[in-house]
Amino acid sequence: MSDAPATAPDAPYRRKLIEVDLPLATINAESAREKSLRHGHPSTLHLWWARRPLAACRAVVFASMVDDPGDAPDEFPTEADQRRERKRLHDLIERLVVWENSTNETLLAQARHEIARSVARARGHDAPDKDDRAAVLAYLKEHAPPVVDPFCGGGSIPLEAQRLGLSAVGTDLNPVAVLITKALIELPPKFRGQPPVNPDADPMKRGGWKGAAGLADDIRWYGRWMRERAFERIGHLYPKAKLPDGTEATVIAWLWARTVPCPNPACGVAMPLMSTFQLTRKKGNEHWTRPTVDREANTITFTVQDHADGVPSSGTVGRNGAVCLACNAANSLAYVREQGRDGRMSEQLIGIVAEGSRGRLFLSPTDMHVRTALGAEPQWRPAGSLPEQALGFRVQRYGFTEWSHLFTERQLAGLTSLSDALSEAHTKIGESGRGEEYADAVATYLALAIGRMANGGCGFTRWQNLGDKVAQVFVIQGISMIWDFPETNIFSGSTQNWMAQIEWVARSVERVPATGNTGDALQQDAASAVYQQRRPVVATDPPYYDNVGYADLSDFFYTWIRPLLRNIYPELFASITTPKTDEMTASPRFDDPREHFESSLEAALSLIREHCTPEFPSSLFYAYKQQEQYGDETVSTGWDTMLTALVTSGFEITGTWPMRTERGSRPRAQESNALATSVVLVCRPRPEDAPLATRGEFLAALASELPGALEQLTHEGHIAPVDLAQAAIGPGMKVYSRYRRVETIGGEPVTVREALAEINREVARHHEREEGALDGASRFCAGWLRQHGYDAGAYGEAETLARAMNVTVEGLSPRLLEAVGGKVRLLRPEAYAHDGQAPLAGLTAWEGAFRMAWHLWHERGAGTAGAAAVARGMGSGAAAAERLARILYEHFDRKGDSANAVRCNGLVTAWPEIEQARLGAEQAGLALGG
Repeated sequence: MSDAPATAPDAPYRRKLIEVDLPLATINAESAREKSLRHGHPSTLHLWWARRPLAACRAVVFASMVDDPGDAPDEFPTEADQRRERKRLHDLIERLVVWENSTNETLLAQARHEIARSVARARGHDAPDKDDRAAVLAYLKEHAPPVVDPFCGGGSIPLEAQRLGLSAVGTDLNPVAVLITKALIELPPKFRGQPPVNPDADPMKRGGWKGAAGLADDIRWYGRWMRERAFERIGHLYPKAKLPDGTEATVIAWLWARTVPCPNPACGVAMPLMSTFQLTRKKGNEHWTRPTVDREANTITFTVQDHADGVPSSGTVGRNGAVCLACNAANSLAYVREQGRDGRMSEQLIGIVAEGSRGRLFLSPTDMHVRTALGAEPQWRPAGSLPEQALGFRVQRYGFTEWSHLFTERQLAGLTSLSDALSEAHTKIGESGRGEEYADAVATYLALAIGRMANGGCGFTRWQNLGDKVAQVFVIQGISMIWDFPETNIFSGSTQNWMAQIEWVARSVERVPATGNTGDALQQDAASAVYQQRRPVVATDPPYYDNVGYADLSDFFYTWIRPLLRNIYPELFASITTPKTDEMTASPRFDDPREHFESSLEAALSLIREHCTPEFPSSLFYAYKQQEQYGDETVSTGWDTMLTALVTSGFEITGTWPMRTERGSRPRAQESNALATSVVLVCRPRPEDAPLATRGEFLAALASELPGALEQLTHEGHIAPVDLAQAAIGPGMKVYSRYRRVETIGGEPVTVREALAEINREVARHHEREEGALDGASRFCAGWLRQHGYDAGAYGEAETLARAMNVTVEGLSPRLLEAVGGKVRLLRPEAYAHDGQAPLAGLTAWEGAFRMAWHLWHERGAGTAGAAAVARGMGSGAAAAERLARILYEHFDRKGDSANAVRCNGLVTAWPEIEQARLGAEQAGLALGG
């Protein structure tokens, strides 16, 4: 372990840009957009769960290393100077976070020089010449502290530290995480600028083989070679489909439904378990599979057709159980599970998807295709059992208890043949003259492609009948029961085929920063990672309590990758399964999950506090939504345990930034109120002489500081309502953590849990203040909604509430409510349809919010343009509609009305785009709306 880099004598404490100000709107926009980027993005190298966007990681690392101009008075003596310099740095960040600029060496050189300037300022050095890129990198390597991510997961943070010219270290207990990070930060720089070794490589390539392009070329070539070898052995298992005109077409996927015997003694048919009978919903090419019951043979067969005649209107299985197509007997899910556990669950072919000259072809099953699939005999299958009790697993109770049970026999044969071909390819590359280390590197990427193939070629993938493609197993952070599933043709040229996996990997390798400083990925626990480095800067994304069972889930990949790479990385793949005893999650495998998570995290954070550099802040990404009641308040268990560990270990929060880490979408496309934001907590070791505070002093400081922070979060940061409660935790805990201890009058500690409850109360007061600023009609509707929802209430009660809001029931009818027979009822959201002709001037916030939301979620709505038309018609009152949507989200969320909560959340999320469209229309002089 080396010492920290020397600093100048009596060097002043300098705040970093991340502790003062960030161009948050641009960072969030680019982070959200990144989720829609595919080919070439490092996240597509191999799946890892809850991976943070590279744009957010790049911004956090850069801003953690660069001084805020306010703490460099010799260079920027006036506030005007500081504002100009801060804007210059913001402009650099705004360009830096754009994905298309991630390989722009000119821009990266500017960013690296800015970091070197701040390091040199602290050391009392002259900064290296900004035009001497090699000198800047050498200076950073020698004098800048390394950036360490002790929970590296998918490698996003160390990758971005390396991109910025810093020495990067990523560690994790999980070998799959370490392998992914090695493939991103260790291997590409070793072989940068080297040509490929495959026989078809062009040694005279124009411009040379820059970066890791040569490595990517070999990944593609040997991937194709593996495909050819595998096809020689098992190509007969993937027959073509015979078309009605006698020609043949390559099969894309075989569609299967699971079956169990019908328990009705008079029936006993193999009962298909299907979520839907529609195979494709693409307009102009809709197809269904129609079941036909043959009572004599006691079978059910399927015929694919382009119309819904004779097709059941709904599937045969759901949350309440399954229905037999032959006898209509209803059966419980308990019975289905029992049949699965007893080995009586099977599969039936219900359709075939093939490649056509003008799109997908949907064909009926044939006996030949069934016989071929059943004739597969894999030579190897992954060993090991699924965990009896783990986060994210739901299939064991249906009899799927071994890893091999998750695949069909043909899928096992395909993956095994590719694995055998990889071993041969490794030998072939080793004989090329480049050396064993290079052969190991190419084999590493080919093994990751096999991991990707397992994710896309498994019996728990999904057929997406809107996009006509196969969705991988881990569209969620778990393995749930799938009733009907696609079986991919690994040799096709379509969805989830082998060469597609190779291409994902190769493009990712081409885009990683082969330039920059060194990177190391190590299998270590979090405490060792920090202890063994020289006073590092820590930036990390720690596990989220019980959100993701990383170790258990990654065994899905580990069982396939370990046999391929254990001779290359013997220490990494020494164990039969991934390490679990010391995994830092609140997994049900532990006797006391919460205590295990909190004590483990506190121990790691204590060592981080002890060994991290005092010059630079540490940054932690965190996101958690699950809540539980604490007295009369609702608090988040995950946040409670994480923050308790952070504060107890001696950290003070010096900055908080809510960063969008998920892509926004129109409400009609959303299925849940999932969090879209992570909070970045910027921390420094709390001074030993930090003051004590009474509970009253803490509450006074909270009441003074949090309202302004909430205003900034909602009206400047446009934080979505679903994210506001957790975004508010940051500035609230910034107040709490500055004290060594917060005590009651009796000397008892005010716990983190109690502090979180107080922060939630302040958020509730914020909503009350927001509602109080609305027009009277909207305040009436909000109050009536809380009391009665959309049910009828007494007219007299309504009139009393209306008078309190300085309005009348008569004046609100019929625009906002129905008043009939002495009863009053609010109009439902669908009543606010807007055809573009109705007048918009003078709309209340209530009407405006529901009309805009209607445009965003209803099929007849005009989307963002329609909502912008409403906003333009409302003029200055439109902002009140956005505020109301936030208030209504809280109500609908508490009531469990997810449909309306999603619509309100979607309106707020879309607000920047609505405003942009409104302003654009005004500038263009367009007459939108009525």
